[in-house]
Amino acid sequence: MAIADITVMGAGVFGLSVAYTCAQRGAKVQVIDPAGVAAGASGGLVGALAPHVPEHWNDKKAFQFDSLIMAEHFWADVAALTGTDTGYARTGRLQPLADAQAVDLARARALSAADLWQGLATWQVEPATDAPWMPPSPSRYVVRDTLSALVHPRRATHALAVAVEALGGRVLRNGAPEGKVVWATGWAGMTEIGGNGVKGQAALLRYDAAGSPQLFADALHIIPHLDGTVAIGSTSERDFTDPASTDAALDDVIARAIAAFPVLHGAEIIARWAGVRPRAPSRAPVLGHHPTRAGAYIANGGFKIGFGMAPKVGQVMADLILENHDAIPDGFRASSPIFRA
Repeated sequence: MAIADITVMGAGVFGLSVAYTCAQRGAKVQVIDPAGVAAGASGGLVGALAPHVPEHWNDKKAFQFDSLIMAEHFWADVAALTGTDTGYARTGRLQPLADAQAVDLARARALSAADLWQGLATWQVEPATDAPWMPPSPSRYVVRDTLSALVHPRRATHALAVAVEALGGRVLRNGAPEGKVVWATGWAGMTEIGGNGVKGQAALLRYDAAGSPQLFADALHIIPHLDGTVAIGSTSERDFTDPASTDAALDDVIARAIAAFPVLHGAEIIARWAGVRPRAPSRAPVLGHHPTRAGAYIANGGFKIGFGMAPKVGQVMADLILENHDAIPDGFRASSPIFRA
């Protein structure tokens, strides 16, 4: 007698979200990852759940929007089931605007957001203030959006693993696949199908701005976690030799973050992290039927938006695996021309 209806290979946020959603619907699931939970990119520090700009709408942006709206209930349910704080908070985001042209563009995007975000979140231009948690802005204006949220990556991923077990599933380091198999093996799995890995480095500072908006400045995410720390990230390195080491590239990220946001000057650096994020050629997640493993499924390629995409990834994959209902956008399929481009 089979122990599992579904086996998920990989205990990162995509794999565990699929397993959790399937278990919620009554499936017997097991998750197998020899390296353990959150051993790859899902074990990072940043946890920015930030939307794409509200313009040039496409399937990827619509999918991400739906997932970000789902996130509050998704993570609240995980926390309630497990008694674990996932670090989720929808506190919005501030972005400084460089000049008058950037202000005009941001105001045009505010009009798009009013339509595309369905009244569920706002994107607005407002004057910068002298408040401590406000990024310096050359134009004296900032964008504030209310869709962005944050999560503590490691805590959230481990909470998902506990949730799977609470629903009767198993999370293992070793075992034989049984039932339907979903491959969610991150960077290694992505390289098998023509994608690659992009190294990222991030830092964690001791600075308490809990409940404040996240910041996006100089291409950096500055994330005030609820536990009194601030995460700064990250690099995007296509060429690297050691996937897990931090180096001068992270020092540069920290220096740029302090320059963009001087209130962090002097804050103690309490952790440094490096890891490799799975990236498809399309930069979109790769979901659905596996392109090279007959009869199997794939959920991979979160890259920089994995945690933001995870709630809906779990939903559409469970729909496909359990109900044979395929709601995956065409651009997310490994067979799509976008992926092969």
